[in-house]
This record gives sequence, C-alpha cells and structure tokens, in this order.
Amino acid sequence: MHAQAARVLEHLGGDASGFVARHLTPLIANNADLVLTMTTTHRNGVLELAPRQLCKTFTLGEAALLAAEYDPLSIADLATLRPRLSGRPVASIPDPIGQDAEYFTAIGANIAELLPPILELCRRSAALPSD
Repeated sequence: MHAQAARVLEHLGGDASGFVARHLTPLIANNADLVLTMTTTHRNGVLELAPRQLCKTFTLGEAALLAAEYDPLSIADLATLRPRLSGRPVASIPDPIGQDAEYFTAIGANIAELLPPILELCRRSAALPSD
C-alpha cells in the first residue's frame, strides 16, 4: 500500500498493517462475493477476467448509490437494481498516485463516505440464511 494511502486509512480509523497487494486473477474474481472497483474501466477489466461475475461487480460509486437509495436486502439484489443506474451519473474514484497528501486525504474521505451503505448491505447479506 502506498505510504500516503496508509496514513489516510489510519487517520480514518483503519489498519493498514498486514495489507498485501495482489494482482487480480480469474480465480480471485470468480470466488468473490462482491467485487468493487474505483472506475468503470477497472470494472470492465474485472469482467474481462470473470464475465460471470457481472451480477457481483460494480464500481464503488454504483454499489453505494444502489445500496443507499434502494435499500437492497442482499448483494444479489444489487444486480436486480443495476438498471436503475441507467442515465445516472456515477462518479469514479480517481487514482491519487503522484498527487500530494491533500489529494490523498480527499480521495480517502470520498471512499469513506461511500462505504457505509455497502458495509451495511454486506452485514445484512451475511446474516441471511444460506441456500
């Protein structure tokens, strides 16, 4: 993890220790319950690796908007709600690499603002009985 990103994460109450970056592989993508990307370009790249994950792959902005506005009960419900994104502007999260500390802080704040409805959705999904 970039040192500045780690500082922002820790300032927001997170723990960067133990973080290990990995290249996304088809196996990782296909085994994920939810794949969140920062941009539509990244999302499309995931879908090239794992096309069957369309129902579980969203940008952070897309998932946050759907989770906040439509109160889905499970991660699976996000796919059903995807058509509601049509024509709606959903901002991407820009890459802060090469920018100053203030920019990293702004990006961290943006991500932190988008996460709560997604985290709540993940909690609800985990609490549902499995099939």
